Amino acid sequence: MTINDLRNGTPFIGTMIRLIRNPGIVLIAANAGLDFVMFDMEHGSMNFETLADSASLARQRSIGCFVRVPELSKGNVSRALDCGVNGVMVPMIATAEDAQKLVNWAKFSPIGERGLGGRGAHTDYLDAAADPVSYMKEANEEVLTIAQIELAEAIENIDAIAAVKGLDALLIGPADLSNSLGVNGEFNHPVMDEAILKVAEAAKKHNKVFGFHAGEELTRKWMDHNLTLRMSLMDIALLHAGMEKLNALRS
Repeated sequence: MTINDLRNGTPFIGTMIRLIRNPGIVLIAANAGLDFVMFDMEHGSMNFETLADSASLARQRSIGCFVRVPELSKGNVSRALDCGVNGVMVPMIATAEDAQKLVNWAKFSPIGERGLGGRGAHTDYLDAAADPVSYMKEANEEVLTIAQIELAEAIENIDAIAAVKGLDALLIGPADLSNSLGVNGEFNHPVMDEAILKVAEAAKKHNKVFGFHAGEELTRKWMDHNLTLRMSLMDIALLHAGMEKLNALRS
């Protein structure tokens, strides 16, 4: 499946990679049938070298390779894309101005202001400068820009954020959102339900992808609200669950 399939309503299923730095994790995810992996540079220890190696492998297997960058900055967003990922998520997006910066650094002209590096992992090491207009148009379609919604301020500004041209997706981060709303860890609290519903409705109104990073139960709760970008758990939790099952060998 492609990013445009996701934009057109096809569910994308994936997980977050925070611990494993071996690019082989991309092949494991692809073999398991996942649509994408999201490398976590906000809370994880991987660097841009790890990202570039993993993204190159992902491109060959046609599995989505996304990254959550540490913070909103040109160096994080543009460099991650030049490493070959096809999706960038920025945490703590709070305003339309934040969302516009993400778009500016992730999309080429005429949508944004991303600088063109002619050869690299993002071009499969071919010369994009040979036909820059075609390359930039194609890249703009293939790159997914994701605003992580996890602040009370973002909920207040959600309609303006969702209206930003070139922003593709709004993804709920329930842990920090619950903290920001004063209902720490109560993911099913009415205050959370009201906030998440506002995000879902803004996504629908402005034709954006609605996303979530949560466990299966919470994800399923919101699937009827056009929740198509479904990121569940992370490599640490998946490994832990698998290892726990080994305890069955004790009996």
